Amino acid sequence: MKIRTYDISDTEEIMQLFYETIHKVNIRDYTQQQVDAWAPANIETEVWMRRLKNKFTYVAEKEKKIIGFAQLEDKGYIDCFYCHKDFQGQGIGTQLLEQIESKARYLGLKKLFTEASMTAKPFFESKKFLVVNQQTVELRGQKFTNFLMAKII
Repeated sequence: MKIRTYDISDTEEIMQLFYETIHKVNIRDYTQQQVDAWAPANIETEVWMRRLKNKFTYVAEKEKKIIGFAQLEDKGYIDCFYCHKDFQGQGIGTQLLEQIESKARYLGLKKLFTEASMTAKPFFESKKFLVVNQQTVELRGQKFTNFLMAKII
């Protein structure tokens, strides 16, 4: 596996990974209505291209297949952080997070933070992120529980 920066040609594969991960993995912790709102079937490619290129986006790739991706904003916010549904628990998230932490240090950041889903919370806790607070957010008419988490680096 290798970690590399996002290329525009990755967009559709990333969109598919995002959709399938939420619908196959996050469904353990959220309702069907919630995952449908979180990752609707009609995702716009142009919106995703802008979203992916406007942040530090890293891609985990194995045998030319994207198996994970993660994003860092320049203020230390970790946005999207997803591992392929068929590659859960294989160290992909760990390597993506190591890349993000390295970039954050290079940028002179002292803290990382994220809004972790119920599904992702144990992963981030295992990487020394602390829960700042539990929160309820709304998206496309659905309410979600997630966790604002932070880590000093």
